Amino acid sequence: MSTRENGSEEEPVIRDNRKIDPETGQVRETAPAEATGQSDKEQADRSSSSSLASDLASIELATQLAERTADLQRLQAEYSNYRKRVERDRAVVKEQAVAGALAELLPVLDDIGRARDHGELTGGFAKVSESLETATGKLGLSAFGTKGEPFDPTVHEALMHSYSPDVTEPTCVEILQLGYRIGERVLRPARVAVAEPEEPAADDN
Repeated sequence: MSTRENGSEEEPVIRDNRKIDPETGQVRETAPAEATGQSDKEQADRSSSSSLASDLASIELATQLAERTADLQRLQAEYSNYRKRVERDRAVVKEQAVAGALAELLPVLDDIGRARDHGELTGGFAKVSESLETATGKLGLSAFGTKGEPFDPTVHEALMHSYSPDVTEPTCVEILQLGYRIGERVLRPARVAVAEPEEPAADDN
């Protein structure tokens, strides 16, 4: 073997990394890790790094999704509360408006009641009064106050007071003017005469 001019006696090493063998035309087997300059450890490190990045991205997406879901749930709860509050306020305003209108009609209903008691509710006036009472009833107006019922200061207004041996507790013995309510709301208390059990005898001096 002749010596090269540069004084090196070793022949250069040539590695053919092509996947297709030019002589046979067949696909070559994958070169070992040493030939490609890539170790199993490097491949594992790259795979692990890629997997970690994917996991971090998934965690970030899950966190963002949870935050958006919580925001939507909070907005939905706020809207639901707002809608309930508006509906409740609307009902209160409607009740107040109806109560105000019916309160103005109470003197008219008193006149109709007195005319009925005196037998003057006849003819066309009777039909008009019946229509008015029916209309106010549909709006929720109801009369109360019955002779003989126990006196209740929350719904009765005592205009007269007496003692009677016929009662065992304060009792409405006369209804001077009917009371009116809408549902549980009292528009006007019933004005009554109240009797209590017989007055105890005064102590002798």
